[in-house]
Parts: sequence; structure tokens; C-alpha cells
Amino acid sequence: MRLNLFLQQAGVGSRREAERLVAAGVVGINGVPALPTQPVNDGDVVTVHGLPVARSTAPLPRLFMLHKPLDVLVTASDPQGRATIYDLPSLRAQGLPRLMPVGRLDVNSEGLLLMSSDGPLAQRLMSPATALPRVYQVRVFGQLTPAQSAKMQKGLVVDGVRYRGAPVQAMPRAPGATGKNVWYELVLTEGKNREVRKMFAHFGLVVNRLLRTRYGPFALDDLPAGQLVEVPASGVQSLLASLPPVPAKPKA
Repeated sequence: MRLNLFLQQAGVGSRREAERLVAAGVVGINGVPALPTQPVNDGDVVTVHGLPVARSTAPLPRLFMLHKPLDVLVTASDPQGRATIYDLPSLRAQGLPRLMPVGRLDVNSEGLLLMSSDGPLAQRLMSPATALPRVYQVRVFGQLTPAQSAKMQKGLVVDGVRYRGAPVQAMPRAPGATGKNVWYELVLTEGKNREVRKMFAHFGLVVNRLLRTRYGPFALDDLPAGQLVEVPASGVQSLLASLPPVPAKPKA
């Protein structure tokens, strides 16, 4: 295993941070200063600042739920100077670890966005192989026919891109509601770019509001827009126990 990956999985920091520590000469393997390209083999003793580290002793990853507001980008910075999630006061609070988003919500979408302190965990939660359900409530101008709903649930190919089946159902109208807007709830198990909007557009329907209400076992509930709340350690442990094992990479 590459040294920087081992250090990341041991909770030392990101791969870049691990590389900086190796370059600073504070990482050792079996009592000898480590080289940047040196692999870590079974039975090796790795130390940082003289203290042993191992994947088995890595601290529990931290996971947060953010209610992403409208007109906020899910990116670290924007060349056009538009607001990003990292401009939100809740993400600028002191004491927070470095957080990365689990997937994306586009600028015109809102709702639940998971934020993780652990890159590999974020990748697992995003992976189509993990297939965590993402629940969306979508306001659409127009209405799906029963045949169109059935096609969406079976899966679609739009502009050469295949989308997994998405169970979809119309939500009850509020008493006295009028107009041609219809709310739908649908469930996705992958996160392709603008997936929901493209599937509805395939049937000539325009999404004019999109709200993600659930990601895996985590629900938005009444979390106010712009607010961040940490998932308790017990919730992170339950999540990790429920995830499928990471497939082993084929040997070269």
C-alpha cells in the first residue's frame, strides 16, 4: 500500500498532508525515516513524530448534515465570486475539521448535503456500488403520464447516458391548490450530474424546484436552511457497519 494512502486511512490527514509529513522527515517505517515512494507492507511499524499509527487505531470519521440553501454553489471557490457552501456562517465556525461534500447539489437545488471529514468515506457514500438511496421532492410544471412514470421507474437512456430506475410518485396536492405544478417524490441510487432535471426534461417537463430530503439513513427533517449539524458517533458507527465492504483491487 502506498504510504500516503496508509497514513490517510490511519487518520493522520489527507494524502497531501501525509506527503508533507513524509517530506518533513517525521514519518518512519520500522525505525527508519520513510521515503515518499516507500510502500507499507504487512507487519511494518509506521510512526509519526515517534508515535505508532495504524488503520485499526484511526479515529472515527466525522459526518455532518448541511441544509444547502438555494443559490449557493457546492464548491470550494468560484471564479465569478458567487457564494459557496464554505461562505455559510455554519461552515466557518471555529473547531470544525476540514469538511468535504458527499456528492453535489446544483446551484438551483436545495436540501440535505452530507459533509465528511474523511475523503475515503465520502467516496464510498457517493459510489454507485454503495447505492445509498437519495430521496428528492421535485416540483414540476406539467405531469407525468402513467406510462412515463413506469419508464422512469424502469430506467432511462437520455442523450446516450443511462440512468438507473427511479421510483417516482405524485405527492398529494395541498387543499385548494391550483395550477399546473405537480410535486413528485423520487428515489435515486446514484448521483449523476443534474440527473433529476434531465429525466423529467426527457418527457418535456421542467423542474422548477428540487429539494433533497434524505441521503441513506439521514433525513433533512426540520433542519433550517444554511445550518449544519453533526451526526452522532453512534450514527456514524451504524452507517459504517451497514456499508458493503470495499472491493479488493486486482493485483497487478
